[in-house]
Amino acid sequence: MRIGTSKMTGEVDKACVDKLEIPLMVLMENAALKVVKHLEIDKYSSYVVVCATGNNGGDGLAAARHLSALGKKVEIFVVLNDNRNMSECFKANYNILKNMGTVINEVTSIESLQKLKASILDSEVTIDAIFGTGLNREVQWLFKQAITIVTDYSNYIVSIDIPSGMNGDNGNILGICVRAHKTICFEFYKRGFLNYGTEEFTGEIIVEPIGISQNILDQFHNNEFILEKADVINNIKPRQKQGHKGTYGRTLILAGSEGFSGAAYLATQSAVRTGSGLVTLCCNSKIQDILSCKLSEAMTISYENKEKLLELLRVSTAVAIGPGLGNNQETLELLELVLEESKGPIIIDADGLNVLSTNLQLLKKTKAPVIITPHPGEMSRLTEISVKEINSSRVDLAKSFALEHNIIVLLKGYQTIITNGLKVYVNPTGNSAMANGGMGDCLTGIITSLASQGIPAFEAAACGAYIHGYAGDKLSQTMYAVNATRVIEEIPYIMKEFICEK
Repeated sequence: MRIGTSKMTGEVDKACVDKLEIPLMVLMENAALKVVKHLEIDKYSSYVVVCATGNNGGDGLAAARHLSALGKKVEIFVVLNDNRNMSECFKANYNILKNMGTVINEVTSIESLQKLKASILDSEVTIDAIFGTGLNREVQWLFKQAITIVTDYSNYIVSIDIPSGMNGDNGNILGICVRAHKTICFEFYKRGFLNYGTEEFTGEIIVEPIGISQNILDQFHNNEFILEKADVINNIKPRQKQGHKGTYGRTLILAGSEGFSGAAYLATQSAVRTGSGLVTLCCNSKIQDILSCKLSEAMTISYENKEKLLELLRVSTAVAIGPGLGNNQETLELLELVLEESKGPIIIDADGLNVLSTNLQLLKKTKAPVIITPHPGEMSRLTEISVKEINSSRVDLAKSFALEHNIIVLLKGYQTIITNGLKVYVNPTGNSAMANGGMGDCLTGIITSLASQGIPAFEAAACGAYIHGYAGDKLSQTMYAVNATRVIEEIPYIMKEFICEK
Protein backbone atom coordinates (compact mmCIF):
# COMPACT_ATOMS: atom_id res chain seq x y z
CA MET A 1 0.00 0.00 0.00
CA ARG A 2 1.56 3.28 -1.13
CA ILE A 3 1.86 6.31 1.14
CA GLY A 4 1.32 9.61 -0.63
CA THR A 5 1.45 13.37 -0.18
CA SER A 6 -0.89 16.10 -1.45
CA LYS A 7 1.65 17.12 -4.07
CA MET A 8 1.93 13.54 -5.28
CA THR A 9 -1.84 13.22 -5.63
CA GLY A 10 -1.94 16.39 -7.72
CA GLU A 11 0.91 15.20 -9.93
CA VAL A 12 -0.76 11.84 -10.51
CA ASP A 13 -4.08 13.48 -11.43
CA LYS A 14 -2.31 15.84 -13.83
CA ALA A 15 -0.38 13.00 -15.47
CA CYS A 16 -3.60 11.01 -15.95
CA VAL A 17 -5.16 13.97 -17.72
CA ASP A 18 -2.12 15.16 -19.72
CA LYS A 19 -0.40 11.89 -20.59
CA LEU A 20 -3.15 9.30 -20.59
CA GLU A 21 -5.95 11.69 -21.57
CA ILE A 22 -8.22 10.33 -18.85
CA PRO A 23 -10.73 13.07 -18.01
CA LEU A 24 -10.64 14.00 -14.33
CA MET A 25 -14.39 13.37 -14.28
CA VAL A 26 -13.71 9.67 -14.98
CA LEU A 27 -11.43 9.43 -11.95
CA MET A 28 -14.02 11.28 -9.88
CA GLU A 29 -16.73 8.88 -10.99
CA ASN A 30 -14.52 5.92 -10.05
CA ALA A 31 -13.85 7.51 -6.67
CA ALA A 32 -17.56 8.06 -6.05
CA LEU A 33 -18.34 4.42 -6.84
CA LYS A 34 -15.66 3.28 -4.36
CA VAL A 35 -17.16 5.57 -1.72
CA VAL A 36 -20.62 4.07 -2.23
CA LYS A 37 -19.10 0.59 -1.96
CA HIS A 38 -18.18 1.34 1.67
CA LEU A 39 -21.34 3.17 2.77
CA GLU A 40 -23.10 0.02 4.03
CA ILE A 41 -26.11 0.64 1.83
CA ASP A 42 -27.74 -2.59 3.05
CA LYS A 43 -27.71 -1.17 6.57
CA TYR A 44 -28.43 2.54 6.08
CA SER A 45 -31.13 4.27 4.03
CA SER A 46 -30.68 8.01 4.73
CA TYR A 47 -27.62 10.14 4.03
CA VAL A 48 -26.56 13.77 4.25
CA VAL A 49 -23.71 14.84 1.96
CA VAL A 50 -21.84 17.98 3.04
CA CYS A 51 -19.58 19.55 0.38
CA ALA A 52 -17.52 22.57 -0.45
CA THR A 53 -16.90 23.53 -4.08
CA GLY A 54 -13.55 21.84 -4.81
CA ASN A 55 -12.87 18.41 -6.26
CA ASN A 56 -13.47 16.73 -2.90
CA GLY A 57 -16.95 18.24 -3.02
CA GLY A 58 -17.27 16.90 -6.58
CA ASP A 59 -16.61 13.39 -5.24
CA GLY A 60 -19.36 13.98 -2.69
CA LEU A 61 -21.87 15.14 -5.31
CA ALA A 62 -21.12 12.13 -7.53
CA ALA A 63 -21.56 9.79 -4.56
CA ALA A 64 -24.87 11.51 -3.75
CA ARG A 65 -26.08 10.88 -7.29
CA HIS A 66 -25.30 7.16 -7.05
CA LEU A 67 -26.99 6.90 -3.66
CA SER A 68 -30.08 8.58 -5.05
CA ALA A 69 -30.11 6.15 -7.99
CA LEU A 70 -30.09 3.32 -5.45
CA GLY A 71 -33.25 4.68 -3.89
CA LYS A 72 -31.66 6.13 -0.78
CA LYS A 73 -32.84 9.31 0.88
CA VAL A 74 -30.09 11.85 0.19
CA GLU A 75 -29.85 15.50 1.22
CA ILE A 76 -27.03 17.63 -0.19
CA PHE A 77 -25.55 20.72 1.45
CA VAL A 78 -22.89 22.88 -0.23
CA VAL A 79 -20.97 25.30 1.98
CA LEU A 80 -20.24 28.36 -0.15
CA ASN A 81 -17.68 31.07 0.31
CA ASP A 82 -18.20 34.67 -0.81
CA ASN A 83 -16.74 34.29 -4.32
CA ARG A 84 -18.61 31.02 -5.06
CA ASN A 85 -15.69 29.64 -7.03
CA MET A 86 -16.25 26.07 -8.21
CA SER A 87 -13.78 23.56 -9.62
CA GLU A 88 -14.68 22.34 -13.12
CA CYS A 89 -15.47 18.81 -11.93
CA PHE A 90 -17.57 20.07 -9.03
CA LYS A 91 -19.50 22.34 -11.38
CA ALA A 92 -20.14 19.48 -13.82
CA ASN A 93 -21.55 17.22 -11.08
CA TYR A 94 -23.51 20.14 -9.62
CA ASN A 95 -25.16 20.78 -13.01
CA ILE A 96 -25.96 17.10 -13.52
CA LEU A 97 -27.78 16.99 -10.20
CA LYS A 98 -29.63 20.22 -10.98
CA ASN A 99 -30.70 18.81 -14.37
CA MET A 100 -32.01 15.73 -12.56
CA GLY A 101 -34.14 17.98 -10.37
CA THR A 102 -32.13 17.25 -7.23
CA VAL A 103 -32.42 19.83 -4.46
CA ILE A 104 -29.02 21.23 -3.44
CA ASN A 105 -29.06 23.24 -0.24
CA GLU A 106 -26.64 26.16 -0.11
CA VAL A 107 -25.05 26.93 3.26
CA THR A 108 -24.46 30.67 3.31
CA SER A 109 -25.80 31.81 6.68
CA ILE A 110 -26.51 30.85 10.28
CA GLU A 111 -30.08 29.95 9.27
CA SER A 112 -28.89 27.46 6.65
CA LEU A 113 -26.53 25.95 9.20
CA GLN A 114 -29.53 25.24 11.41
CA LYS A 115 -31.19 23.42 8.52
CA LEU A 116 -27.99 21.38 8.06
CA LYS A 117 -28.05 20.46 11.74
CA ALA A 118 -31.69 19.33 11.57
CA SER A 119 -31.05 17.19 8.49
CA ILE A 120 -28.00 15.56 10.07
CA LEU A 121 -29.94 14.73 13.21
CA ASP A 122 -32.61 13.13 11.04
CA SER A 123 -30.20 11.03 8.93
CA GLU A 124 -28.23 7.86 9.60
CA VAL A 125 -24.96 8.72 7.80
CA THR A 126 -23.16 12.00 7.12
CA ILE A 127 -20.71 12.07 4.20
CA ASP A 128 -17.94 14.62 4.70
CA ALA A 129 -16.74 16.01 1.34
CA ILE A 130 -15.85 19.54 2.43
CA PHE A 131 -12.07 19.69 2.11
CA GLY A 132 -9.59 17.33 0.47
CA THR A 133 -5.83 16.93 0.84
CA GLY A 134 -5.07 20.34 -0.63
CA LEU A 135 -6.16 22.22 2.50
CA ASN A 136 -3.17 24.06 4.02
CA ARG A 137 -4.67 26.95 5.98
CA GLU A 138 -6.81 27.24 9.08
CA VAL A 139 -10.52 26.53 8.64
CA GLN A 140 -12.64 29.64 9.15
CA TRP A 141 -16.14 31.14 9.03
CA LEU A 142 -19.05 28.98 7.85
CA PHE A 143 -16.75 26.05 7.08
CA LYS A 144 -15.65 25.92 10.71
CA GLN A 145 -19.23 25.98 11.92
CA ALA A 146 -20.30 23.35 9.37
CA ILE A 147 -17.52 21.01 10.53
CA THR A 148 -18.58 21.56 14.15
CA ILE A 149 -22.17 20.58 13.30
CA VAL A 150 -21.06 17.53 11.29
CA THR A 151 -18.87 16.31 14.15
CA ASP A 152 -21.25 17.09 17.02
CA TYR A 153 -24.57 15.92 15.60
CA SER A 154 -23.90 13.11 13.12
CA ASN A 155 -24.79 9.55 13.99
CA TYR A 156 -22.09 8.12 11.73
CA ILE A 157 -19.53 10.00 9.61
CA VAL A 158 -17.71 8.88 6.49
CA SER A 159 -15.01 11.23 5.18
CA ILE A 160 -14.01 11.18 1.53
CA ASP A 161 -10.22 11.07 1.04
CA ILE A 162 -9.40 12.82 4.33
CA PRO A 163 -11.35 14.22 7.30
CA SER A 164 -12.02 17.86 6.51
CA GLY A 165 -9.68 20.13 8.47
CA MET A 166 -6.64 17.82 8.52
CA ASN A 167 -3.41 18.55 6.69
CA GLY A 168 -2.81 15.54 4.47
CA ASP A 169 0.97 15.71 4.65
CA ASN A 170 1.66 16.09 8.37
CA GLY A 171 -1.65 15.27 10.07
CA ASN A 172 -1.88 18.68 11.74
CA ILE A 173 -5.37 19.90 12.57
CA LEU A 174 -6.05 23.23 10.89
CA GLY A 175 -8.13 24.78 13.63
CA ILE A 176 -10.91 22.18 13.58
CA CYS A 177 -11.42 18.78 11.99
CA VAL A 178 -14.21 16.31 11.31
CA ARG A 179 -14.03 13.24 13.57
CA ALA A 180 -14.90 10.50 11.12
CA HIS A 181 -15.82 6.92 11.87
CA LYS A 182 -14.46 5.88 8.48
CA THR A 183 -12.19 7.54 5.91
CA ILE A 184 -12.14 6.33 2.31
CA CYS A 185 -9.09 7.52 0.37
CA PHE A 186 -7.84 6.77 -3.11
CA GLU A 187 -4.64 5.08 -4.33
CA PHE A 188 -2.51 6.47 -1.47
CA TYR A 189 -2.56 6.17 2.30
CA LYS A 190 -2.13 9.80 3.36
CA ARG A 191 1.24 10.58 4.90
CA GLY A 192 -0.45 12.74 7.50
CA PHE A 193 -2.26 9.69 8.87
CA LEU A 194 1.08 8.50 10.27
CA ASN A 195 1.14 11.35 12.77
CA TYR A 196 0.26 10.30 16.32
CA GLY A 197 -3.31 11.14 17.32
CA THR A 198 -4.79 11.26 13.81
CA GLU A 199 -6.71 8.01 14.32
CA GLU A 200 -9.23 9.82 16.50
CA PHE A 201 -10.16 11.87 13.42
CA THR A 202 -9.84 9.27 10.65
CA GLY A 203 -11.53 6.27 12.24
CA GLU A 204 -11.16 3.19 10.03
CA ILE A 205 -9.02 3.95 6.97
CA ILE A 206 -9.79 2.32 3.63
CA VAL A 207 -7.57 2.82 0.56
CA GLU A 208 -9.20 2.11 -2.81
CA PRO A 209 -7.78 2.14 -6.35
CA ILE A 210 -9.63 4.34 -8.86
CA GLY A 211 -8.15 3.15 -12.14
CA ILE A 212 -4.78 4.91 -12.21
CA SER A 213 -2.14 2.87 -14.06
CA GLN A 214 0.83 1.45 -12.16
CA ASN A 215 3.40 3.24 -14.31
CA ILE A 216 1.90 6.62 -13.41
CA LEU A 217 1.80 5.72 -9.71
CA ASP A 218 5.41 4.47 -9.83
CA GLN A 219 6.56 7.61 -11.62
CA PHE A 220 5.47 9.95 -8.84
CA HIS A 221 5.63 7.72 -5.77
CA ASN A 222 8.39 8.33 -3.21
CA ASN A 223 8.99 4.72 -2.13
CA GLU A 224 6.99 4.89 1.10
CA PHE A 225 4.68 1.97 1.85
CA ILE A 226 2.39 0.50 4.46
CA LEU A 227 3.81 -2.96 5.12
CA GLU A 228 1.40 -5.74 4.20
CA LYS A 229 1.19 -9.41 5.08
CA ALA A 230 2.00 -10.35 1.48
CA ASP A 231 5.35 -8.52 1.76
CA VAL A 232 6.30 -10.73 4.70
CA ILE A 233 5.04 -13.94 3.12
CA ASN A 234 7.09 -13.24 -0.01
CA ASN A 235 10.29 -12.99 2.05
CA ILE A 236 9.90 -16.04 4.30
CA LYS A 237 11.27 -19.20 2.74
CA PRO A 238 9.81 -22.67 3.37
CA ARG A 239 12.09 -25.09 5.22
CA GLN A 240 14.03 -27.23 2.79
CA LYS A 241 13.33 -30.95 2.83
CA GLN A 242 17.05 -31.68 3.10
CA GLY A 243 17.80 -28.71 5.37
CA HIS A 244 19.86 -29.06 8.56
CA LYS A 245 20.82 -26.72 11.39
CA GLY A 246 23.67 -25.25 9.36
CA THR A 247 21.19 -24.31 6.63
CA TYR A 248 19.31 -21.83 8.80
CA GLY A 249 22.02 -19.54 10.01
CA ARG A 250 24.40 -19.04 12.91
CA THR A 251 23.00 -16.33 15.16
CA LEU A 252 25.02 -14.54 17.84
CA ILE A 253 23.39 -12.44 20.56
CA LEU A 254 25.54 -10.23 22.80
CA ALA A 255 23.32 -9.41 25.74
CA GLY A 256 22.88 -9.57 29.49
CA SER A 257 24.66 -8.50 32.66
CA GLU A 258 24.00 -8.82 36.39
CA GLY A 259 20.38 -7.93 37.07
CA PHE A 260 19.51 -8.00 33.37
CA SER A 261 19.49 -11.68 32.50
CA GLY A 262 15.86 -11.43 31.32
CA ALA A 263 16.75 -9.23 28.34
CA ALA A 264 19.40 -11.72 27.22
CA TYR A 265 17.03 -14.66 27.61
CA LEU A 266 14.20 -13.03 25.65
CA ALA A 267 16.40 -11.92 22.76
CA THR A 268 18.04 -15.34 22.51
CA GLN A 269 14.89 -17.40 22.88
CA SER A 270 13.06 -15.33 20.27
CA ALA A 271 15.91 -15.99 17.83
CA VAL A 272 15.59 -19.72 18.54
CA ARG A 273 11.81 -19.72 18.07
CA THR A 274 12.04 -17.71 14.84
CA GLY A 275 13.97 -20.59 13.29
CA SER A 276 17.72 -19.95 13.48
CA GLY A 277 19.67 -23.18 13.11
CA LEU A 278 22.32 -22.35 15.70
CA VAL A 279 21.97 -19.61 18.32
CA THR A 280 24.68 -18.55 20.76
CA LEU A 281 24.27 -16.10 23.61
CA CYS A 282 27.38 -14.18 24.59
CA CYS A 283 26.79 -12.72 28.07
CA ASN A 284 28.48 -11.65 31.28
CA SER A 285 30.20 -14.61 32.98
CA LYS A 286 28.34 -13.91 36.23
CA ILE A 287 25.01 -14.81 34.66
CA GLN A 288 26.14 -17.45 32.17
CA ASP A 289 25.27 -20.42 34.38
CA ILE A 290 21.79 -19.04 35.07
CA LEU A 291 21.07 -18.57 31.37
CA SER A 292 22.64 -21.89 30.34
CA CYS A 293 20.06 -23.62 32.53
CA LYS A 294 17.17 -21.70 30.97
CA LEU A 295 18.25 -21.84 27.32
CA SER A 296 17.94 -25.50 26.39
CA GLU A 297 18.25 -24.91 22.63
CA ALA A 298 20.92 -22.20 22.60
CA MET A 299 24.60 -22.22 23.47
CA THR A 300 26.23 -19.70 25.80
CA ILE A 301 29.68 -18.17 26.13
CA SER A 302 31.09 -15.33 28.18
CA TYR A 303 32.16 -12.17 26.41
CA GLU A 304 35.24 -12.17 28.62
CA ASN A 305 36.45 -15.04 26.40
CA LYS A 306 37.62 -12.78 23.58
CA GLU A 307 39.20 -15.55 21.51
CA LYS A 308 35.95 -17.52 21.35
CA LEU A 309 33.95 -14.35 20.75
CA LEU A 310 36.16 -13.40 17.80
CA GLU A 311 35.76 -16.86 16.33
CA LEU A 312 31.95 -16.62 16.58
CA LEU A 313 31.84 -13.11 15.15
CA ARG A 314 33.65 -14.30 12.05
CA VAL A 315 31.35 -17.26 11.37
CA SER A 316 27.98 -15.86 12.48
CA THR A 317 25.50 -14.93 9.75
CA ALA A 318 23.90 -12.22 11.92
CA VAL A 319 24.80 -10.57 15.23
CA ALA A 320 22.71 -8.62 17.75
CA ILE A 321 24.22 -6.48 20.48
CA GLY A 322 22.75 -4.45 23.31
CA PRO A 323 19.89 -5.90 25.38
CA GLY A 324 20.80 -5.75 29.07
CA LEU A 325 24.54 -5.20 28.53
CA GLY A 326 24.73 -1.95 30.50
CA ASN A 327 25.63 1.55 29.39
CA ASN A 328 29.35 1.34 30.09
CA GLN A 329 32.86 1.19 28.62
CA GLU A 330 32.77 -2.59 28.29
CA THR A 331 29.66 -2.41 26.08
CA LEU A 332 31.31 0.28 23.95
CA GLU A 333 34.36 -1.95 23.42
CA LEU A 334 32.13 -4.90 22.50
CA LEU A 335 30.22 -2.77 20.00
CA GLU A 336 33.46 -1.61 18.39
CA LEU A 337 34.62 -5.22 18.11
CA VAL A 338 31.32 -6.33 16.58
CA LEU A 339 31.38 -3.54 14.00
CA GLU A 340 34.95 -4.33 13.02
CA GLU A 341 34.71 -8.13 12.87
CA SER A 342 31.15 -9.14 11.94
CA LYS A 343 30.61 -10.32 8.39
CA GLY A 344 26.81 -10.57 8.51
CA PRO A 345 24.11 -8.02 9.43
CA ILE A 346 24.48 -6.31 12.81
CA ILE A 347 21.43 -5.40 14.90
CA ILE A 348 22.05 -2.75 17.57
CA ASP A 349 19.51 -2.25 20.34
CA ALA A 350 19.13 -0.96 23.90
CA ASP A 351 22.53 -0.37 25.58
CA GLY A 352 24.21 -0.86 22.22
CA LEU A 353 22.35 2.28 21.12
CA ASN A 354 23.16 4.10 24.34
CA VAL A 355 26.92 3.74 23.85
CA LEU A 356 26.58 4.39 20.11
CA SER A 357 24.84 7.73 20.72
CA THR A 358 28.12 9.42 21.72
CA ASN A 359 30.26 7.40 19.31
CA LEU A 360 28.45 7.53 15.96
CA GLN A 361 31.78 7.51 14.14
CA LEU A 362 31.99 3.78 14.95
CA LEU A 363 29.44 3.10 12.21
CA LYS A 364 32.17 3.85 9.67
CA LYS A 365 34.17 0.86 10.94
CA THR A 366 31.91 -1.76 9.38
CA LYS A 367 31.10 -2.91 5.88
CA ALA A 368 28.27 -5.13 7.14
CA PRO A 369 24.63 -3.97 7.02
CA VAL A 370 23.63 -2.30 10.30
CA ILE A 371 20.10 -2.18 11.72
CA ILE A 372 19.39 0.06 14.71
CA THR A 373 16.12 -0.38 16.61
CA PRO A 374 15.59 2.70 18.80
CA HIS A 375 12.45 3.78 20.59
CA PRO A 376 11.85 7.57 20.48
CA GLY A 377 13.90 8.18 23.63
CA GLU A 378 16.90 6.35 22.20
CA MET A 379 16.42 8.11 18.86
CA SER A 380 16.47 11.40 20.75
CA ARG A 381 19.84 10.54 22.26
CA LEU A 382 21.21 9.48 18.87
CA THR A 383 20.07 12.63 17.09
CA GLU A 384 20.01 15.20 19.94
CA ILE A 385 16.47 16.04 18.84
CA SER A 386 13.60 16.11 21.35
CA VAL A 387 11.20 13.18 21.60
CA LYS A 388 8.33 15.54 20.81
CA GLU A 389 9.97 16.62 17.56
CA ILE A 390 10.81 13.03 16.65
CA ASN A 391 7.22 11.94 17.18
CA SER A 392 5.96 14.78 15.01
CA SER A 393 8.22 13.94 12.07
CA ARG A 394 9.16 10.28 12.46
CA VAL A 395 9.42 9.35 8.79
CA ASP A 396 11.58 12.28 7.72
CA LEU A 397 13.92 12.08 10.72
CA ALA A 398 14.35 8.32 10.42
CA LYS A 399 15.02 8.62 6.67
CA SER A 400 17.59 11.37 7.05
CA PHE A 401 19.45 9.57 9.87
CA ALA A 402 19.52 6.30 7.90
CA LEU A 403 20.78 8.04 4.79
CA GLU A 404 23.41 10.05 6.65
CA HIS A 405 24.91 6.98 8.33
CA ASN A 406 24.21 4.40 5.61
CA ILE A 407 22.24 2.16 7.98
CA ILE A 408 18.74 0.80 8.44
CA VAL A 409 16.61 2.52 11.08
CA LEU A 410 13.70 0.79 12.76
CA LEU A 411 12.03 3.51 14.82
CA LYS A 412 9.73 1.78 17.28
CA GLY A 413 6.29 2.91 18.33
CA TYR A 414 2.73 2.93 17.05
CA GLN A 415 3.16 2.38 13.29
CA THR A 416 6.86 1.53 13.51
CA ILE A 417 9.01 3.11 10.78
CA ILE A 418 11.57 0.98 8.92
CA THR A 419 13.83 2.78 6.44
CA ASN A 420 17.20 2.62 4.72
CA GLY A 421 16.91 6.28 3.78
CA LEU A 422 15.65 5.56 0.28
CA LYS A 423 12.63 3.36 0.98
CA VAL A 424 10.21 3.36 3.90
CA TYR A 425 7.96 0.70 5.33
CA VAL A 426 5.40 1.58 7.99
CA ASN A 427 4.35 -1.40 10.09
CA PRO A 428 0.60 -1.56 10.83
CA THR A 429 0.72 -4.44 13.35
CA GLY A 430 1.04 -4.31 17.12
CA ASN A 431 -1.00 -2.69 19.87
CA SER A 432 -0.81 -1.24 23.38
CA ALA A 433 -1.44 -4.63 25.02
CA MET A 434 2.24 -5.23 24.16
CA ALA A 435 3.42 -2.16 26.06
CA ASN A 436 5.55 -3.87 28.69
CA GLY A 437 9.16 -4.80 29.42
CA GLY A 438 11.02 -7.18 27.16
CA MET A 439 9.15 -6.52 23.93
CA GLY A 440 12.13 -4.76 22.36
CA ASP A 441 14.43 -7.65 23.28
CA CYS A 442 11.99 -10.06 21.66
CA LEU A 443 11.89 -7.96 18.47
CA THR A 444 15.69 -7.85 18.33
CA GLY A 445 15.87 -11.64 18.45
CA ILE A 446 13.27 -12.04 15.69
CA ILE A 447 15.03 -9.63 13.33
CA THR A 448 18.45 -11.15 13.99
CA SER A 449 17.13 -14.65 13.33
CA LEU A 450 15.49 -13.63 10.05
CA ALA A 451 18.66 -11.89 8.89
CA SER A 452 20.70 -14.91 9.95
CA GLN A 453 18.51 -17.15 7.80
CA GLY A 454 19.34 -15.12 4.71
CA ILE A 455 16.58 -12.53 4.44
CA PRO A 456 18.25 -9.24 3.36
CA ALA A 457 18.76 -6.86 6.28
CA PHE A 458 16.16 -4.24 5.30
CA GLU A 459 13.50 -6.86 4.62
CA ALA A 460 14.46 -8.75 7.80
CA ALA A 461 13.85 -5.61 9.87
CA ALA A 462 10.48 -4.99 8.21
CA CYS A 463 9.36 -8.63 8.43
CA GLY A 464 10.50 -8.86 12.04
CA ALA A 465 8.44 -5.83 13.03
CA TYR A 466 5.37 -7.21 11.25
CA ILE A 467 5.65 -10.71 12.76
CA HIS A 468 6.25 -9.30 16.25
CA GLY A 469 3.19 -7.04 16.06
CA TYR A 470 1.07 -9.68 14.32
CA ALA A 471 1.70 -12.12 17.18
CA GLY A 472 0.74 -9.41 19.67
CA ASP A 473 -2.43 -8.59 17.76
CA LYS A 474 -3.45 -12.23 17.67
CA LEU A 475 -2.81 -12.77 21.38
CA SER A 476 -4.50 -9.53 22.42
CA GLN A 477 -7.81 -10.81 21.10
CA THR A 478 -8.05 -12.96 24.25
CA MET A 479 -5.50 -11.29 26.56
CA TYR A 480 -5.64 -7.92 28.33
CA ALA A 481 -1.84 -7.63 28.45
CA VAL A 482 0.53 -9.57 26.21
CA ASN A 483 4.06 -10.19 27.48
CA ALA A 484 7.17 -11.02 25.49
CA THR A 485 7.23 -14.66 26.60
CA ARG A 486 3.81 -15.26 25.06
CA VAL A 487 4.86 -13.54 21.83
CA ILE A 488 7.93 -15.79 21.66
CA GLU A 489 5.74 -18.88 22.11
CA GLU A 490 3.51 -17.70 19.26
CA ILE A 491 6.26 -16.99 16.72
CA PRO A 492 6.63 -20.51 15.19
CA TYR A 493 2.88 -20.73 14.64
CA ILE A 494 2.84 -17.33 12.93
CA MET A 495 5.75 -18.37 10.70
CA LYS A 496 3.94 -21.58 9.76
CA GLU A 497 0.73 -19.67 9.05
CA PHE A 498 2.57 -17.37 6.68
CA ILE A 499 4.40 -20.20 4.92
CA CYS A 500 1.10 -22.03 4.35
CA GLU A 501 -0.25 -18.94 2.57
CA LYS A 502 2.58 -18.82 -0.01
